[in-house]
Amino acid sequence: MKVVITGGTGFIGRMLAARILARGKLTGPSGTQAQIDELVLFDAVLPPSLPAPLTGHVKALSGDVADPSAIEGLIDRDDISVFHLASVVSAGAEQDFDLAMRVNLDGGRNILEACRKRKSTPRLVFTSSIAVFGAPGMGPRVDDLTKETPQTTYGITKAIGELLVNDYTRKGFLDGRSARLPTVIVRPGKPNKAASSFVSGVIREPLNGEPCHLPVGLDTIMPVLGYRSIVENLIRLHEAAGEAIGADRAVSFPSLDVSLSEMIAALGRAAAGRKLGPIEVRPEPAIARIVAGWPTGTGWAKAAALGLTAEPDIDTIIRAYIEDFLGN
Repeated sequence: MKVVITGGTGFIGRMLAARILARGKLTGPSGTQAQIDELVLFDAVLPPSLPAPLTGHVKALSGDVADPSAIEGLIDRDDISVFHLASVVSAGAEQDFDLAMRVNLDGGRNILEACRKRKSTPRLVFTSSIAVFGAPGMGPRVDDLTKETPQTTYGITKAIGELLVNDYTRKGFLDGRSARLPTVIVRPGKPNKAASSFVSGVIREPLNGEPCHLPVGLDTIMPVLGYRSIVENLIRLHEAAGEAIGADRAVSFPSLDVSLSEMIAALGRAAAGRKLGPIEVRPEPAIARIVAGWPTGTGWAKAAALGLTAEPDIDTIIRAYIEDFLGN
């Protein structure tokens, strides 16, 4: 079978590709395990090279997810699964409404339509976000039964995507699942345009000996999950039986609900004598407004019933990042 990962050359896309290669098989449209003979990473811009585990084993293609012909050419087999990660992220979507509509909505619809045209029922995993929540007066904790009332353009596009996945699945066009993600940490490299980028930065920059400027206060609580668990849970969600997921195909992923001060304390424990860069709060009202609309806690009973898991604590997430990216 063929596997396509949109946004595939990004951080999570590459990690997911490596994990899929290690497995070698996934459940195909027939409902049985199938050997993967083609793995394609599709993205708007390709890096100069792929990490060594992926070189020679996957195909990287550049293209525009909002171009229907490009997506039809990508989703070109009946024995196919798609992980749709491509998206304009939160702060970027607030800054460029038209781009968010074109990539997140038009691009998502192109993926759905290309799957619909196959003579099978492809499995589709769509990455959503807890940004689908956020109305004033919303309680601090949300779960899979909480009404979606997003307060950002990014959150709106993810909520619409979840509803489309539900309906395309109901109609039998595809077998969709929406992964409602918390903030993913710790992302290596430079900060991106996500409003939550500082949550990785508060760990990454000090470990690199660089200063970290936080746009929100230390008492800010964020639901987070480590990238190792994100990748494993995406695959487990793909493999889950449709009947177990139910009519609402969205699943809130497990998370740890931790404050920035708790993250900083865990960083000190995990640093193992490393000299850390300084951390300073420098308020940014635009980011603070976005973050203030997000939930501070999540319930994930449905995810747990499907076998999805979280790290035991924030210390484990930080140690994994040090092991994977700092060589110790």
